[in-house]
Amino acid sequence: MAQEVYTLLVEVGRKAGDGLPEAATGAALMVYASGVDEAEAVRETVAILKRADMAPLDVSGYGTLAEREAEGHDIPEEERALMARALEENSVIVAQMTPFYD
Repeated sequence: MAQEVYTLLVEVGRKAGDGLPEAATGAALMVYASGVDEAEAVRETVAILKRADMAPLDVSGYGTLAEREAEGHDIPEEERALMARALEENSVIVAQMTPFYD
């Protein structure tokens, strides 16, 4: 089965060594992850984040590039390039991190 790239939004909590800003209570990570299906992409993403000393709490899936285009999402070239890289490298790419503060 062919790999596809899925757009995921991962909420993480705090954990020692997570690399988040000191005052942050957690963060949202926009991730592009390859997988044969979204479930595999989520599993791989969670496993990689745990190995990076992060504490994933929740994952929301936004589908593949084709699914997002069908929903009318405006996807800039920069985002498309990161998706292509995730597919080529069969990897998980954190495209954006937004820290949460109280």
